[in-house]
Amino acid sequence: MMKSFRIGSLFGIPIRLDLTFLLVLPLFAYLIGAQIDPVVELLNLSMGAGIDSDALTAEWWLPYVVGLAAAIGLFVGVVLHELGHSLTAQRYGFPIDSITLWLFGGIAALSEMPEDWRKEFTIAIAGPIVSVLVGIGSYALFILTPETFDSTRFVLGYLAVLNVALAIFNMIPAFPMDGGRILRALLARSQPYAKATQQAASIGKMFAIFMGLFGLLQFNIILIGVAFFVYIAASSEAQQVTMKAAFQDVTVGDIMTPVRDLHTVEPQTSVATLIQRMFTERHTGYPVIDTNGFDSGRLVGLVTLSDAREIKPVERDAYTVEEVMTSDLKTISPDSDAMTAIDQMREDNIGRLLVVENGDLVGLISRSDVMTAFDIVQKSGSVNPAGQPWTAD
Repeated sequence: MMKSFRIGSLFGIPIRLDLTFLLVLPLFAYLIGAQIDPVVELLNLSMGAGIDSDALTAEWWLPYVVGLAAAIGLFVGVVLHELGHSLTAQRYGFPIDSITLWLFGGIAALSEMPEDWRKEFTIAIAGPIVSVLVGIGSYALFILTPETFDSTRFVLGYLAVLNVALAIFNMIPAFPMDGGRILRALLARSQPYAKATQQAASIGKMFAIFMGLFGLLQFNIILIGVAFFVYIAASSEAQQVTMKAAFQDVTVGDIMTPVRDLHTVEPQTSVATLIQRMFTERHTGYPVIDTNGFDSGRLVGLVTLSDAREIKPVERDAYTVEEVMTSDLKTISPDSDAMTAIDQMREDNIGRLLVVENGDLVGLISRSDVMTAFDIVQKSGSVNPAGQPWTAD
């Protein structure tokens, strides 16, 4: 998603708008306004609405005002849908960071997903239940609205149908949509959570492919976008859950490269020499160790290939590592969980963390260390199958 901004809060949960929402809202208003006649016909046939389409199209701008009202109402329903998930999750003790409206609807950002199948089932189904209730509430208001209020009856009838349709669509077992999470919960009753996630994700990706193909045949850009999002999100969450299961009880110290095997560099080393070492040693990041003075061996920074590239080739002999290195170090302790290191690297968008204990550098953990360890765990069932110290190339 793009950048978002907060517009308020409900039940202590921040409500945010992604910038993509500001693009899709007028699009929805236009699409609804352009389809006034067929929608009126559908409402009149299915609900006996008795809406006069001529009254909604008397002025050129009126259909789009009505469309905007319906679009806003639809996204209000989306917020309520996400509140259903959020309040249920909070009841189980899972904090909600925010609810964000964006291009494809809404996202409730849970701090962590429950691994108890009953809790996940309840949280997942709460959203569609709320959407059905919103649809019923809209229909009740539709019935109570006098027939002379054609615009209001159109909006309420439209929302009654769309919220029920939203609930039905979300029940498609396309993980990580609500139906997919319900499927994972049911699968997790009789097998490990990670395996259930992989199966639900595979089914979700299959549905995403079908949705994408159907969207192409119908020239429906929104459906194609939803299919793409479902496929990517299913793959990402499946990998995350699998890694979490693989690294259970594994610490940073188990998979880091220990300090004795680290390639380090001194602050006075020229950038040209650093790049030559990176080329010959095939490393893209080095801890910077000060070997001079009273406090010899002190960790003073970290230098990476991206730092060195900031210096023009003709000037690299004139610059030293000390002038380009990062001194604001991202560190982690060796007894931290491996998943904590993975999450920290992802959040900070960095490729490695320095492992520090009692102020001393004891190792380094990088994404390549993590992926190598993950591959070993998957194939052998243990990060240290032979009982030997862990080392990484």
